[in-house]
Amino acid sequence: MQPHTTSQLATPALLVDLDALNGNLRTMSLRHNGAKLRPHTKAHKCTQLANLQLQYGHKTFTCATPREIIGMAAAGVGEDLLLANEVVDRDRLNSLAKVSEKVRVTVAVDSNATIIAAASAGLRDVLIDVNVGLKRCGVAPQLAGQLADFARKQKITVRGVMGYEGHLMMIDSRDKRKLGVAESMRLLAQAATDVGGEIISAGGTGTFDLHDETCINELQAGSYALMDTHYAKLGLPFAQSCFVLGTVISTSQDWLVVDVGLKSLGMDHGNPTVDGFEVLFCSDEHTTLVPSKESASTKVSVGDKLRVVPAHIDPTMAMHELAYLVRGDEIIDSWSIDLRGW
Repeated sequence: MQPHTTSQLATPALLVDLDALNGNLRTMSLRHNGAKLRPHTKAHKCTQLANLQLQYGHKTFTCATPREIIGMAAAGVGEDLLLANEVVDRDRLNSLAKVSEKVRVTVAVDSNATIIAAASAGLRDVLIDVNVGLKRCGVAPQLAGQLADFARKQKITVRGVMGYEGHLMMIDSRDKRKLGVAESMRLLAQAATDVGGEIISAGGTGTFDLHDETCINELQAGSYALMDTHYAKLGLPFAQSCFVLGTVISTSQDWLVVDVGLKSLGMDHGNPTVDGFEVLFCSDEHTTLVPSKESASTKVSVGDKLRVVPAHIDPTMAMHELAYLVRGDEIIDSWSIDLRGW
Protein backbone atom coordinates (compact mmCIF):
# COMPACT_ATOMS: atom_id res chain seq x y z
CA MET A 1 0.00 0.00 0.00
CA GLN A 2 1.30 3.45 -0.91
CA PRO A 3 1.72 5.40 2.36
CA HIS A 4 -0.18 8.66 2.61
CA THR A 5 0.92 9.76 6.08
CA THR A 6 4.17 9.41 7.98
CA SER A 7 2.45 7.13 10.50
CA GLN A 8 2.20 4.53 7.73
CA LEU A 9 5.92 4.51 6.92
CA ALA A 10 8.28 1.69 7.75
CA THR A 11 11.19 3.15 9.68
CA PRO A 12 13.84 4.42 9.65
CA ALA A 13 12.57 6.68 6.87
CA LEU A 14 14.02 9.89 5.48
CA LEU A 15 11.65 12.86 5.53
CA VAL A 16 12.04 16.23 3.80
CA ASP A 17 9.71 19.04 4.83
CA LEU A 18 8.77 20.55 1.48
CA ASP A 19 7.84 24.00 2.80
CA ALA A 20 11.05 24.33 4.83
CA LEU A 21 13.08 23.14 1.85
CA ASN A 22 11.52 25.74 -0.45
CA GLY A 23 12.09 28.40 2.18
CA ASN A 24 15.78 27.55 2.35
CA LEU A 25 16.18 27.54 -1.43
CA ARG A 26 14.37 30.87 -1.67
CA THR A 27 16.51 32.46 1.05
CA MET A 28 19.76 31.39 -0.59
CA SER A 29 18.66 32.35 -4.11
CA LEU A 30 17.81 35.86 -2.94
CA ARG A 31 21.32 36.23 -1.52
CA HIS A 32 23.16 34.45 -4.35
CA ASN A 33 21.06 34.43 -7.50
CA GLY A 34 21.65 32.55 -10.73
CA ALA A 35 25.26 31.65 -11.48
CA LYS A 36 26.45 33.33 -8.26
CA LEU A 37 25.51 30.05 -6.57
CA ARG A 38 26.80 26.70 -7.75
CA PRO A 39 24.77 24.39 -5.47
CA HIS A 40 26.66 21.38 -4.15
CA THR A 41 24.85 18.12 -4.85
CA LYS A 42 26.98 16.17 -2.36
CA ALA A 43 24.69 17.40 0.42
CA HIS A 44 21.54 15.77 -0.97
CA LYS A 45 22.56 13.40 -3.79
CA CYS A 46 19.15 13.74 -5.41
CA THR A 47 18.48 14.89 -8.97
CA GLN A 48 14.90 15.85 -8.16
CA LEU A 49 16.06 18.17 -5.41
CA ALA A 50 18.69 19.56 -7.78
CA ASN A 51 15.93 20.15 -10.32
CA LEU A 52 14.10 22.21 -7.70
CA GLN A 53 17.28 24.26 -7.22
CA LEU A 54 17.31 24.72 -10.99
CA GLN A 55 13.81 26.16 -10.77
CA TYR A 56 15.19 28.78 -8.40
CA GLY A 57 17.50 29.94 -11.19
CA HIS A 58 20.70 27.96 -10.61
CA LYS A 59 21.93 26.28 -13.79
CA THR A 60 25.48 25.45 -12.64
CA PHE A 61 26.15 22.74 -10.06
CA THR A 62 29.00 21.41 -7.95
CA CYS A 63 29.47 17.66 -7.59
CA ALA A 64 31.73 15.60 -5.34
CA THR A 65 31.83 12.32 -7.25
CA PRO A 66 31.80 11.11 -10.86
CA ARG A 67 28.52 9.36 -10.06
CA GLU A 68 26.94 12.71 -9.23
CA ILE A 69 28.16 14.25 -12.51
CA ILE A 70 26.93 11.31 -14.58
CA GLY A 71 23.58 11.19 -12.79
CA MET A 72 22.98 14.92 -13.12
CA ALA A 73 23.77 14.81 -16.83
CA ALA A 74 21.53 11.80 -17.39
CA ALA A 75 18.67 13.60 -15.64
CA GLY A 76 19.26 16.71 -17.74
CA VAL A 77 19.74 18.92 -14.68
CA GLY A 78 22.20 21.76 -15.10
CA GLU A 79 24.24 22.98 -18.03
CA ASP A 80 27.64 23.37 -16.33
CA LEU A 81 28.82 20.71 -13.87
CA LEU A 82 31.94 20.99 -11.72
CA LEU A 83 33.63 17.97 -10.14
CA ALA A 84 35.20 19.69 -7.14
CA ASN A 85 37.40 16.72 -6.39
CA GLU A 86 40.60 15.21 -7.75
CA VAL A 87 40.12 11.95 -9.68
CA VAL A 88 42.77 9.81 -11.37
CA ASP A 89 40.77 6.65 -12.05
CA ARG A 90 40.88 6.10 -15.82
CA ASP A 91 37.47 4.47 -16.23
CA ARG A 92 35.71 7.18 -14.24
CA LEU A 93 37.46 9.94 -16.11
CA ASN A 94 36.57 8.28 -19.43
CA SER A 95 32.94 8.20 -18.32
CA LEU A 96 33.09 11.90 -17.48
CA ALA A 97 34.58 12.63 -20.90
CA LYS A 98 31.59 10.95 -22.54
CA VAL A 99 29.26 13.07 -20.43
CA SER A 100 31.16 16.21 -21.44
CA GLU A 101 29.97 15.68 -25.02
CA LYS A 102 26.45 16.61 -23.83
CA VAL A 103 27.02 19.02 -20.94
CA ARG A 104 30.00 21.11 -19.90
CA VAL A 105 32.09 19.21 -17.34
CA THR A 106 34.93 20.83 -15.43
CA VAL A 107 37.21 18.94 -13.06
CA ALA A 108 39.37 20.16 -10.19
CA VAL A 109 43.09 19.53 -10.50
CA ASP A 110 45.96 20.23 -8.11
CA SER A 111 48.93 18.41 -9.66
CA ASN A 112 50.57 17.51 -12.95
CA ALA A 113 49.31 13.95 -12.45
CA THR A 114 45.64 14.96 -12.17
CA ILE A 115 46.01 17.21 -15.22
CA ILE A 116 47.57 14.42 -17.28
CA ALA A 117 44.83 12.02 -16.16
CA ALA A 118 42.12 14.45 -17.23
CA ALA A 119 43.79 15.23 -20.55
CA SER A 120 44.34 11.53 -21.31
CA ALA A 121 40.63 10.88 -20.84
CA GLY A 122 39.71 13.69 -23.21
CA LEU A 123 38.46 16.16 -20.61
CA ARG A 124 39.17 19.72 -21.66
CA ASP A 125 38.02 22.03 -18.81
CA VAL A 126 39.66 22.34 -15.39
CA LEU A 127 39.75 24.58 -12.34
CA ILE A 128 42.99 24.85 -10.42
CA ASP A 129 42.20 23.71 -6.88
CA VAL A 130 44.06 25.96 -4.43
CA ASN A 131 44.82 25.20 -0.78
CA VAL A 132 43.44 28.15 1.17
CA GLY A 133 43.99 26.66 4.63
CA LEU A 134 42.07 23.38 4.81
CA LYS A 135 44.52 20.49 5.05
CA ARG A 136 42.98 18.54 2.22
CA CYS A 137 43.34 18.91 -1.55
CA GLY A 138 44.71 21.96 -3.36
CA VAL A 139 47.99 23.27 -4.71
CA ALA A 140 49.93 25.91 -2.77
CA PRO A 141 48.74 29.37 -3.90
CA GLN A 142 52.20 30.40 -5.14
CA LEU A 143 52.34 27.33 -7.42
CA ALA A 144 48.88 27.73 -8.97
CA GLY A 145 50.06 29.78 -11.96
CA GLN A 146 52.75 27.27 -12.80
CA LEU A 147 50.19 24.46 -12.70
CA ALA A 148 47.85 26.41 -14.98
CA ASP A 149 50.66 26.87 -17.49
CA PHE A 150 51.26 23.12 -17.47
CA ALA A 151 47.56 22.46 -18.07
CA ARG A 152 47.44 24.80 -21.04
CA LYS A 153 50.40 22.98 -22.56
CA GLN A 154 48.22 19.86 -22.46
CA LYS A 155 45.63 21.71 -24.60
CA ILE A 156 43.33 22.08 -21.59
CA THR A 157 41.18 25.14 -20.90
CA VAL A 158 41.85 26.55 -17.45
CA ARG A 159 38.57 28.18 -16.43
CA GLY A 160 39.92 29.67 -13.20
CA VAL A 161 40.45 28.64 -9.59
CA MET A 162 38.57 27.15 -6.68
CA GLY A 163 39.35 26.92 -2.98
CA TYR A 164 37.43 25.62 0.00
CA GLU A 165 37.72 27.29 3.39
CA GLY A 166 36.18 24.28 5.12
CA HIS A 167 38.41 24.74 8.17
CA LEU A 168 36.47 27.94 8.95
CA MET A 169 32.90 26.72 8.58
CA MET A 170 32.27 25.95 12.23
CA ILE A 171 34.07 28.80 13.99
CA ASP A 172 31.45 30.00 16.48
CA SER A 173 32.20 33.71 16.26
CA ARG A 174 30.91 35.23 13.03
CA ASP A 175 33.53 38.00 13.25
CA LYS A 176 36.35 35.48 13.58
CA ARG A 177 34.86 33.46 10.75
CA LYS A 178 34.76 36.56 8.57
CA LEU A 179 38.40 37.41 9.31
CA GLY A 180 39.42 33.86 8.43
CA VAL A 181 37.46 33.98 5.18
CA ALA A 182 39.13 37.26 4.20
CA GLU A 183 42.58 35.73 4.74
CA SER A 184 41.76 32.54 2.84
CA MET A 185 40.28 34.48 -0.05
CA ARG A 186 43.35 36.71 -0.15
CA LEU A 187 45.31 33.53 -0.95
CA LEU A 188 42.75 32.53 -3.58
CA ALA A 189 42.83 36.00 -5.16
CA GLN A 190 46.61 35.79 -5.43
CA ALA A 191 46.30 32.44 -7.19
CA ALA A 192 43.51 33.71 -9.46
CA THR A 193 45.73 36.54 -10.67
CA ASP A 194 48.46 34.06 -11.59
CA VAL A 195 46.10 31.50 -13.14
CA GLY A 196 43.66 33.63 -15.12
CA GLY A 197 40.26 32.46 -16.29
CA GLU A 198 36.77 33.68 -15.48
CA ILE A 199 35.85 31.58 -12.41
CA ILE A 200 36.80 32.15 -8.79
CA SER A 201 34.83 29.57 -6.83
CA ALA A 202 34.75 28.99 -3.07
CA GLY A 203 32.59 29.03 0.03
CA GLY A 204 29.97 26.89 1.68
CA THR A 205 26.90 27.08 3.85
CA GLY A 206 28.83 28.25 6.91
CA THR A 207 30.35 31.21 5.08
CA PHE A 208 27.54 31.97 2.63
CA ASP A 209 27.09 35.53 3.90
CA LEU A 210 30.78 36.40 4.38
CA HIS A 211 31.86 36.85 0.77
CA ASP A 212 30.41 40.24 -0.10
CA GLU A 213 33.89 41.78 -0.10
CA THR A 214 35.93 38.80 -1.29
CA CYS A 215 37.18 37.89 -4.74
CA ILE A 216 34.82 35.02 -5.52
CA ASN A 217 32.15 35.13 -8.21
CA GLU A 218 30.42 31.86 -7.40
CA LEU A 219 29.59 30.19 -4.08
CA GLN A 220 29.62 26.44 -3.55
CA ALA A 221 27.07 25.56 -0.86
CA GLY A 222 24.97 22.46 -0.30
CA SER A 223 23.89 21.86 3.29
CA TYR A 224 21.71 24.99 3.36
CA ALA A 225 18.94 23.12 1.54
CA LEU A 226 18.39 20.43 4.18
CA MET A 227 20.53 21.54 7.17
CA ASP A 228 21.70 19.57 10.23
CA THR A 229 22.44 20.16 13.89
CA HIS A 230 26.09 20.97 13.12
CA TYR A 231 25.23 24.00 10.99
CA ALA A 232 22.25 24.91 13.18
CA LYS A 233 24.72 25.99 15.88
CA LEU A 234 25.71 28.97 13.72
CA GLY A 235 22.27 30.57 13.73
CA LEU A 236 22.01 30.66 9.94
CA PRO A 237 18.72 31.73 8.30
CA PHE A 238 17.97 28.20 7.10
CA ALA A 239 15.45 25.85 8.70
CA GLN A 240 15.91 22.18 9.39
CA SER A 241 14.07 20.47 6.54
CA CYS A 242 15.38 16.89 6.75
CA PHE A 243 14.63 14.31 9.43
CA VAL A 244 14.99 10.59 9.94
CA LEU A 245 11.68 9.22 11.14
CA GLY A 246 11.95 6.52 13.79
CA THR A 247 9.54 4.27 15.64
CA VAL A 248 9.66 3.83 19.39
CA ILE A 249 10.39 0.11 19.73
CA SER A 250 11.06 -0.18 23.47
CA THR A 251 10.33 1.78 26.62
CA SER A 252 11.41 1.49 30.23
CA GLN A 253 10.88 3.57 33.32
CA ASP A 254 13.91 5.75 32.58
CA TRP A 255 14.52 5.64 28.84
CA LEU A 256 13.13 4.70 25.45
CA VAL A 257 14.57 3.42 22.18
CA VAL A 258 13.86 4.36 18.55
CA ASP A 259 14.88 2.28 15.54
CA VAL A 260 17.24 4.90 14.10
CA GLY A 261 20.94 4.22 14.55
CA LEU A 262 24.42 4.37 13.08
CA LYS A 263 23.26 2.78 9.82
CA SER A 264 20.82 5.60 9.09
CA LEU A 265 22.62 8.67 10.47
CA GLY A 266 25.85 10.49 9.72
CA MET A 267 27.57 10.49 13.12
CA ASP A 268 30.95 12.12 12.48
CA HIS A 269 29.63 15.43 13.86
CA GLY A 270 28.21 13.87 16.99
CA ASN A 271 24.85 12.62 18.19
CA PRO A 272 21.57 13.52 16.51
CA THR A 273 18.90 15.46 18.36
CA VAL A 274 15.24 14.70 19.05
CA ASP A 275 12.89 17.46 20.12
CA GLY A 276 11.84 16.94 23.73
CA PHE A 277 14.51 14.36 24.48
CA GLU A 278 18.18 13.96 25.28
CA VAL A 279 20.20 11.40 23.34
CA LEU A 280 22.13 9.01 25.57
CA PHE A 281 23.84 7.10 22.77
CA CYS A 282 23.42 5.57 19.33
CA SER A 283 24.18 2.00 18.31
CA ASP A 284 23.87 0.15 15.03
CA GLU A 285 20.06 0.05 14.85
CA HIS A 286 19.03 2.07 17.91
CA THR A 287 19.09 5.48 19.55
CA THR A 288 18.45 5.57 23.28
CA LEU A 289 16.64 8.64 24.59
CA VAL A 290 15.58 10.11 27.89
CA PRO A 291 12.87 12.78 28.14
CA SER A 292 14.17 16.30 28.69
CA LYS A 293 13.13 18.07 31.88
CA GLU A 294 10.56 20.11 29.95
CA SER A 295 8.88 17.00 28.53
CA ALA A 296 9.32 14.62 31.45
CA SER A 297 5.55 14.23 31.79
CA THR A 298 5.02 13.43 28.10
CA LYS A 299 3.79 9.89 27.58
CA VAL A 300 5.53 7.93 24.80
CA SER A 301 4.39 4.45 23.83
CA VAL A 302 5.81 1.66 21.74
CA GLY A 303 4.76 2.32 18.14
CA ASP A 304 4.90 6.11 18.36
CA LYS A 305 6.91 7.95 15.72
CA LEU A 306 9.65 10.51 16.47
CA ARG A 307 11.69 12.73 14.14
CA VAL A 308 15.44 12.49 14.58
CA VAL A 309 17.58 15.42 13.37
CA PRO A 310 20.95 14.29 11.94
CA ALA A 311 24.16 16.02 12.98
CA HIS A 312 25.69 15.76 9.47
CA ILE A 313 23.36 15.79 6.52
CA ASP A 314 25.72 14.67 3.71
CA PRO A 315 26.52 11.13 4.93
CA THR A 316 22.98 10.76 6.28
CA MET A 317 21.55 11.20 2.79
CA ALA A 318 24.00 8.62 1.42
CA MET A 319 22.51 5.98 3.74
CA HIS A 320 18.98 6.20 2.31
CA GLU A 321 17.50 5.19 -1.03
CA LEU A 322 14.39 7.32 -0.83
CA ALA A 323 13.24 10.62 0.67
CA TYR A 324 9.58 11.27 1.46
CA LEU A 325 8.43 14.83 0.80
CA VAL A 326 6.06 15.85 3.56
CA ARG A 327 3.88 18.70 4.70
CA GLY A 328 3.21 18.05 8.36
CA ASP A 329 2.40 14.33 8.49
CA GLU A 330 1.03 14.21 4.93
CA ILE A 331 3.27 12.56 2.32
CA ILE A 332 3.30 14.70 -0.83
CA ASP A 333 5.80 12.76 -2.95
CA SER A 334 8.90 10.59 -2.79
CA TRP A 335 12.30 11.25 -4.37
CA SER A 336 15.03 8.76 -5.14
CA ILE A 337 18.46 9.50 -3.62
CA ASP A 338 19.88 8.51 -6.97
CA LEU A 339 23.35 10.07 -6.81
CA ARG A 340 24.67 7.95 -3.96
CA GLY A 341 27.98 6.12 -4.36
CA TRP A 342 31.01 6.80 -6.50
